[in-house]
Amino acid sequence: MKPGELSETVLRLEDFAAEVFESFGRMDQRRCGLAYLNGLLLEEGGRKSVKAMAARLGGEMNRQALAHFVTSSPWDPAHVLAQVSWKIQPFIEPSALVIEDAVFPKEGDASVCVAPQYTAEHGKITNCQVGVSLNLASLRAWSAVNWRLFVPKSWDPALPAADPARVRRRVACGIPHDVGHVERWQLALDMIDEVNSWNVRPPLIMADTEYGDSAAFRRNLQMQGLRYLVGISDSMAAHPADARLYPVVHGCRPEQLPVGSVTPISVEKLITTVSRAAKGAAAWHQCTPVRTGEGFPQQSAKFAALRVRPAGPNHEPTRYTCWLLVEWPAKRTGPPRFWLSNLATRTPLHTLVELVYLRRRSKECHREIRDDFGLTHFEGRTWRGWHHHVALVSAAHAFGTLQRLAKRSEEPVSLSCGSQHNIPTHHTT
Repeated sequence: MKPGELSETVLRLEDFAAEVFESFGRMDQRRCGLAYLNGLLLEEGGRKSVKAMAARLGGEMNRQALAHFVTSSPWDPAHVLAQVSWKIQPFIEPSALVIEDAVFPKEGDASVCVAPQYTAEHGKITNCQVGVSLNLASLRAWSAVNWRLFVPKSWDPALPAADPARVRRRVACGIPHDVGHVERWQLALDMIDEVNSWNVRPPLIMADTEYGDSAAFRRNLQMQGLRYLVGISDSMAAHPADARLYPVVHGCRPEQLPVGSVTPISVEKLITTVSRAAKGAAAWHQCTPVRTGEGFPQQSAKFAALRVRPAGPNHEPTRYTCWLLVEWPAKRTGPPRFWLSNLATRTPLHTLVELVYLRRRSKECHREIRDDFGLTHFEGRTWRGWHHHVALVSAAHAFGTLQRLAKRSEEPVSLSCGSQHNIPTHHTT
């Protein structure tokens, strides 16, 4: 990078930090915040823990001051994340809010909310922390804008599964008294509510099987009028879209509700049965190439989609229909994958296919924030420190994304944060 370009980047980062840390009441907090972003953005290899970053920053920042800033200083990470979302949303032009789990491997048991847990990323039980993130995503770019740390049952004193040793650690780790075990899908819903309060409303929610398999999660999105495309297990039960209906009475008012006149079957069997029984009942796409964004190669696969009624708690069909989308990888290199979506019946199949690849690209971007921005390098042990660190990593990654978008467009990009009321929003139709 040329000296002029370097100095311009430094000035942009200073302006960016001044706006992102606008809520900081003290000058030393703002100075430490800028130094922490600098440390996360440094391209030198190695860990990006407080100790390592303070050493690379040299005399610019005292290690003790930086550690106090991230682990103990009383600033609200939600304010930082809200500023990040307002700044980045107009440039990303998000197509979806993507829910993504992040695994923080740990060797000991002193860190907040660490426990042996099964994670889909590793496919086994590992000793780790699990964070749930909410991310703005489009084929253009991606940015994390909200976080929650998952509290395992063993850390919740109100539950029978509580571990006495971990419960005693709550005070040392600074876990608030009113925080206990909450399912990850509920954490995701809480974050969606929070970003909506920031006037950030992309038109679609996307998530993996761990969330899509939860009927309560899907029902909450449906009740809020939110569109979704979520991964589901091949064993999930469903009915054909034309499942028989008959009137039942709730109280004194009759309603026309779907009733399970037949036993539901797994989505894997359902899509095979329907496509064989009635030609044209399922829409097909063969070997569809999809542009997955800069740095991501084109991919191809065979897709099929049809309308279904997911099975309810008593195996009855739900009153609404959804898209069931299935993908067979090219050359049958792996098992089929399934998605469920409440997008409108008129939604073209190629739109569903592009969303699947957007989801896949989001996973690649999440690896970038993990590997290049030190997401899992934090060595602090407190609740506040964890949430501070992930907010700062999100801010650093957002700045890097803005820099790349500015360079790609070959035009100066204003990094000023306008009023949240002027930010373009997308509404579900």
